[in-house]
Amino acid sequence: MRLARFPLFALFALGLTALLPLTARAHVKASLVAAETAIVPGKPVQVALRFVHDEHWHTYWLNPGTGLVTTIAWTLPPGWKASEIQWPAPKALKDRTGTIVGNGYEGDLLLPVTLTPPADLSLGMSVTLKAAAEWLMCEEVCMPGDAKVSLTLPVAASATPDPAFGARLTAVVASLPRGDAAWKLSATRDAKNVTLTVTAAAANSPAVPPDLRFFADDNYIAYELPQIVTAAANGSFVLTLPISPDAPKDTAKLAGVLTSSNGWRADGSLPGLRVDLAFATTAPAPVQTNASAPAAPLVNATTTAAPVSLLGTLFLAFVGGLILNLMPCVFPVLGIKILGFVNQAGQDKKKVILHGLVFALGVLLSFWTLATVLAVLRAGGDQLGWGFQLQSPLFVFALAAVMLIFAMNMSGVFEFGLSATGVGSDLQMKSGFAGSFFTGVLATVVATPCSAPFLAPALGAALTLSTVESFAVFTAIAIGLAGPYLLLSIFPAAVKILPRPGAWMETFKQFMAFPLYATVAYLTWVLAGQTTENGSLMALFGLVLIALGVWFYGRYNAPGTKPAKVRFGTVTAALVFAVGVWTGWPEDIASKTAAAQAAGAPEVVWEKWSPETVAKLRSEGKTIYVDFTARWCATCQTNKKIVFHSDAVLRAFAAKKIVTLRADWTNKDPAITTELAKYQRSAVPFNVIWQPGKTEPVILPELLTPSIVLDAVKS
Repeated sequence: MRLARFPLFALFALGLTALLPLTARAHVKASLVAAETAIVPGKPVQVALRFVHDEHWHTYWLNPGTGLVTTIAWTLPPGWKASEIQWPAPKALKDRTGTIVGNGYEGDLLLPVTLTPPADLSLGMSVTLKAAAEWLMCEEVCMPGDAKVSLTLPVAASATPDPAFGARLTAVVASLPRGDAAWKLSATRDAKNVTLTVTAAAANSPAVPPDLRFFADDNYIAYELPQIVTAAANGSFVLTLPISPDAPKDTAKLAGVLTSSNGWRADGSLPGLRVDLAFATTAPAPVQTNASAPAAPLVNATTTAAPVSLLGTLFLAFVGGLILNLMPCVFPVLGIKILGFVNQAGQDKKKVILHGLVFALGVLLSFWTLATVLAVLRAGGDQLGWGFQLQSPLFVFALAAVMLIFAMNMSGVFEFGLSATGVGSDLQMKSGFAGSFFTGVLATVVATPCSAPFLAPALGAALTLSTVESFAVFTAIAIGLAGPYLLLSIFPAAVKILPRPGAWMETFKQFMAFPLYATVAYLTWVLAGQTTENGSLMALFGLVLIALGVWFYGRYNAPGTKPAKVRFGTVTAALVFAVGVWTGWPEDIASKTAAAQAAGAPEVVWEKWSPETVAKLRSEGKTIYVDFTARWCATCQTNKKIVFHSDAVLRAFAAKKIVTLRADWTNKDPAITTELAKYQRSAVPFNVIWQPGKTEPVILPELLTPSIVLDAVKS
């Protein structure tokens, strides 16, 4: 099941709390291994990020399809260089229904990386290689994973294979996808498909490999669609690869990996054949055994079946639509509308039923209109690269804000369903079938603001579902909403058995707000892992301001409020809301780091402070910057944002190879308390710089600026 479908389970009000993970158990265990037992100065060393997946769990390849690519950020000693991940041949990942859900790996995996040490390493020393890995792990659900991995190796004049991983890692590197002279490839394309032709270069070339599948480096080929393989008489074979609807029109070549279950060589090695081809201008004519015999299909991939889990999702959507009828702005009109059908039809049962059908049509068309709008938004999102929204801090913040607004509406802080009722009252009072139709439209409009526990998650999920699935989900909700009306139009006497509207409905409505507040808490927790500490704090302040703006709107837009106060409340609400969005708009760590590196200003890497670490670094003649800080210290967060967002500071620290240490006093730490006491300090922030050859550090003021830090570093 795709992660995009998971929020739809919130169509049950209490089911929304299922978004809160009960455990954080890692289903993928990460470590760092090496092919050899030592490092030889100047000689590249082969290491690998090792993933051990739990059964049925997987991670993703260079082009994940649906998912997120694994990344490694290295922290290496000066002079070292690291290659990109050398990706083994992937496999098509499938869920338990057989539906392809992405490209990636399972089981015990090695992702090779080549590290090159400097030639002047001293023999006998030890080197610690450190890296931070991030990945997405999925089974029926998906969750992000991360780990800090390290490996310490001695420096020696020669090295021997590692007894545990040497042979295996060497074999993995030898089997990495590459071209092979035994095979010739060519590619053409038309509006819908790419034709990839693979031909044996010689008569004694290996036989046609079975179970072929092409994996594109980019998203040019639709990863989830069937790929048809056809044999030709001259020993070549042709793959028909469907082009993704979102593929760039100006793509000039086909790049990726063509896999075979038996390998591309006679000994069964080389599971992946590297493909890097410019498209030919015309397609070669297929060679056949005779004029009348068409090419025989070797492999015809099974068409992707509709996942069984979608049926469960549609059922939940239907039940959610049913529950909408219990909302305070919908339930009181249920019986009245049915009696209106009866009165309009003059007690003619057929006409009563027809009015019910027309009413249901109004509901359906309204929800289809909503689904169409969301499909357009989704298309716009795809163009912006929204392939995996919950990995975007901007999307998570926006979703948390929407959930908070809906929750405050449910709690009674403000109402926006009343105005919709007034706008639609004239249409609703029309006689005949037009009145029934617009009553269905009005029921949807009025139900929507009251339906937060059911529709709000669907709106978020619809941005990630396919267009067809989105329409199916909204159709199920519409049928659930219209179902009671339609049944009561067939059996109007049943109106008498409905519960009487009363105060219990307002209590029910307010109770339903708390699952939404729980979801806001969960989303802010997710956001905390996607942005900086300061960014997370600003996001929380932003949500508070957004809530304040909503409160202003509700406080000064109550029924009976004078127009001047309404205008004041509306304008103030808009301003405070805008300030909240501006304040809370989160920083994307990955984008920020990439931008900084592109500008030549690498990010500062903080290491944990300890007196022993300071002593060791001072003995090595290093310049050391120590930040005594705490998460609850607002000044500390402001200092970091002002100073270490400065390109000049970042460049200076990188040029001087200043080591940055963080002494985190968020929780009690006797060592930090003792160190502060040495300088007659009992609070943070406290920042010091140790210069080589000096017995005492430079003590910085509590409030910092880039110029203060730069002057201290130069002194």
